[in-house]
Amino acid sequence: MRVLLVEDDAGLAAQLRRALEAAGFTVDLAADGEEAAFRGEEGRYAACVLDLGLPRRDGLSVLTAWRAAGVATPVLILTARDTFADKVAGFRAGADDYVQKPFRMEEIVLRLRALTRRAAGHASAELVCGPLVYDSVAGSFTLEGLPLKLTAFEARILGYLMHQNGRIVSRTDLSEALYGEDADRDFNAMEVLVSRLRRKIAPCRIETLRGEGWRLSPPE
Repeated sequence: MRVLLVEDDAGLAAQLRRALEAAGFTVDLAADGEEAAFRGEEGRYAACVLDLGLPRRDGLSVLTAWRAAGVATPVLILTARDTFADKVAGFRAGADDYVQKPFRMEEIVLRLRALTRRAAGHASAELVCGPLVYDSVAGSFTLEGLPLKLTAFEARILGYLMHQNGRIVSRTDLSEALYGEDADRDFNAMEVLVSRLRRKIAPCRIETLRGEGWRLSPPE
């Protein structure tokens, strides 16, 4: 899952980025409100972590502009502002969740996983495809009740496919979910990873639909 992290404190941004990437997220970083507004308008992120006290443009005005433009990306506000009025303003602007500084990194990961899961239409914390189960709280997979051993990239691919709930995923969509904005996108390597993952999750299937992409399906 690809997320936008908007935070002007370089030290905190680096800590958050490490924690999110360790949890399987792909992270793009914006350090001020103008950059955040530009990146977020494209609406290609699974979620956004948005600080409010930003240089150049306040985070609340950025969020208000996104919602006015029809950007539906789930937004988790991260701020030192602690009054009830501040929280009301954040939710009225279109926030989906609100966390006050200081916080635990684990809490941000859990809240983001919940936001992306609900945005994809899943009410339960467990995503199921036949005998394949993804625990979105722990970020772990089981197949027929046994732990499934995956590399970090394999886990990102499988988690993304399971969030799509049987929908077709194009090569472009999958690559944007896997790679950061500045990363080189290796489509051949991605094909190899999908092929390797297909063998690991059998009898569940990753179907290849020529000219369209891939789809995760339960056993026939």
